[in-house]
Amino acid sequence: MPDLPTLLTFSVAALALIVIPGPSVLYIVARSLHQGRRAGLVSALGVQTGGLVHVLAATLGVSALVLSSALLFSVLKWAGAAYLLVLGLRTLRAPTPDALTVTVPDAPPLTRIYRQGAVVNALNPKTALFFLAFLPQFVHPGHGPVWAQTLTLGLVFLGLATLSDGAYALLAGSLGRRWQGSRTFARRQQQVSGGVYLALGVGTALIPHGS
Repeated sequence: MPDLPTLLTFSVAALALIVIPGPSVLYIVARSLHQGRRAGLVSALGVQTGGLVHVLAATLGVSALVLSSALLFSVLKWAGAAYLLVLGLRTLRAPTPDALTVTVPDAPPLTRIYRQGAVVNALNPKTALFFLAFLPQFVHPGHGPVWAQTLTLGLVFLGLATLSDGAYALLAGSLGRRWQGSRTFARRQQQVSGGVYLALGVGTALIPHGS
């Protein structure tokens, strides 16, 4: 197991990276603005569930296999990009919200929002790159089994990310509620959310192998 100084150093370094808005945060903010705080919090939990997939993969060494294979990396990258692009198009083509609420009619259930968040992060090759490039710097063979240290540090990272992403979801959801009486703002909000998903999809597609 990592010792206390290593855990503290890792936590500070990880928190510095987590609070900087990245693809996952942008996804959560877009969801929160478009459908409210509850949807944002559920999507944040889904994103961290997808992150857990990468933690377990790194622990088992699967991530190294994916990143060493151009074919497997491309499959992961294009699957993630396609999923985000579909979300973006669906959001842009959804019915225009009415003047009383910022939530679109027939909004997807929370279970689907949770699954979407999990899939978005599980198919994000940047997350796999992060866990292989950043996390191993804090793993020391002399402190115990490497797999146990990797798993512990990964879970610490996910815990911190959950708190940070939850704060972003609450803030964005509150901003969305403030203007929920405006049909124009609701439509612009929907367009921004769809645009964010499309931009994330394009960004994922452009990730080079070995970056």
